[in-house]
Amino acid sequence: MTVVLLLVMLLQAPIGRALSAPLMQSWMTVFVAIVVQALPFLVLGVLLSAAIAVFVPASFFVRALPKRPALAVPVAGVGGVVLPGCECASVPVAGALVRRGVTPAAALTFLLSAPAINPIVLTATAVAFPGDPEMVLARFVASLLVACAMGWLWQRLGRTEWMRPPARPAFDGLGKGAAFWGSVRHDVMHAGGFLVVGAMAAATLKSVVPESWLQAAAGNPVVSVLVLGLLAVLLSICSEADAFVAASLTQFSLTARLAFLVVGPMIDLKLFAMQAATFGRGFALRFAPVTFALAIAVSALAGAVLL
Repeated sequence: MTVVLLLVMLLQAPIGRALSAPLMQSWMTVFVAIVVQALPFLVLGVLLSAAIAVFVPASFFVRALPKRPALAVPVAGVGGVVLPGCECASVPVAGALVRRGVTPAAALTFLLSAPAINPIVLTATAVAFPGDPEMVLARFVASLLVACAMGWLWQRLGRTEWMRPPARPAFDGLGKGAAFWGSVRHDVMHAGGFLVVGAMAAATLKSVVPESWLQAAAGNPVVSVLVLGLLAVLLSICSEADAFVAASLTQFSLTARLAFLVVGPMIDLKLFAMQAATFGRGFALRFAPVTFALAIAVSALAGAVLL
């Protein structure tokens, strides 16, 4: 610690000059703006998702869903509207649903829809795109279509041996208060870290990457959608905050940014790891690529029709 303090004191002048450079000032402005805008939505989403995971019994979902899997899928998809939760919470919730008897097709539909179309996320999208209210509708429609389509695909083609029975969550056995705050602490640290990484990447794209490169990618409709879809996978930003990062990528079309918003809550690096840990690597290796391809295709279609 002493060595670090000495280095900071010795390098104080060069560090000050670097921070005062115009490029660094621009980077810090974009970074701080994204984090400040997104943080309240992230915290609210984490609190609500923790409350639902801890205080709403999984038996509620069993009773609320139709017995027929084909009908349970769209009901579970629409259930994401009224049951807020970030993608960090949706995986363990979906695991609890499967463990307590909900058909896997419906549980997977809820897993994909809840982080993408809940009120917190849609409100954040409206705030991030004040001049483009159609983005809210496009995100809702595209995300719900992908979630339901994946549920029906799993019902039709999925096999029992592809999905490992989910283990019990780490907070089982604790009191409700301890489980709630444990879930909140975990999700804030986890999602907050990815928010910071995402904001840093967006600020770097805006400030460091040559404008000609971004314009070249943004100028091709197909390439731009794929690029931002892949960027959503790599950045792994919490769904309560991703709209503010997407809004900052003004070089890209609304359709490409829609792909960023649809793909991110459904499949990214952290989600792949969580899905593999909950349902097995064989499941994740099959489920993730199909989800990504379908999300890209539906985003492009919804963008062409609604944006």
